[in-house]
Amino acid sequence: MRTPASIAGHPVHPMIVPIAIGGFILSLVFDIVCLATGNGDVWGPVAYYTMIGGIVGALLAAVFGFTDLISLPAGYTKNIAYTHMTINLVIVVLFIINAYLRHGAAPTTGLFILSLVSIALLVVSGWLGGKMVYEAGVGVSIGEEPAAGTPPRPAQRHIHT
Repeated sequence: MRTPASIAGHPVHPMIVPIAIGGFILSLVFDIVCLATGNGDVWGPVAYYTMIGGIVGALLAAVFGFTDLISLPAGYTKNIAYTHMTINLVIVVLFIINAYLRHGAAPTTGLFILSLVSIALLVVSGWLGGKMVYEAGVGVSIGEEPAAGTPPRPAQRHIHT
């Protein structure tokens, strides 16, 4: 099912989501390096700024995701979309709090744990996003002719409404 937030038939939300995911995961990786090496002067700011990049990416992706969500028909898939959105908003709030608390300071063990919790929620949210795409076909155009030289897609797809 096509989504209204698309460019040339490609949904925008999944194009932007990797910016947020990458920023959040890199921030966690840099926290690990910072805590393992004790070099907060170098790795703390890197973790902080990648977290900020993740927050900006998430907020931008949310605009397009919300546009897609309101276009879904009521039912199973829209309920999953609401849960996906709610979890993502919680993640962004947690990372905003995390960024606020670490502004100008090296990450602490408590902030590292907050990042871990946020990443665990990100995994759940990503699973729900995949559920919408792979089970309900959200953002997938079914039944259109593939471009010349492109192998055809399988015709079967189970759609929940």
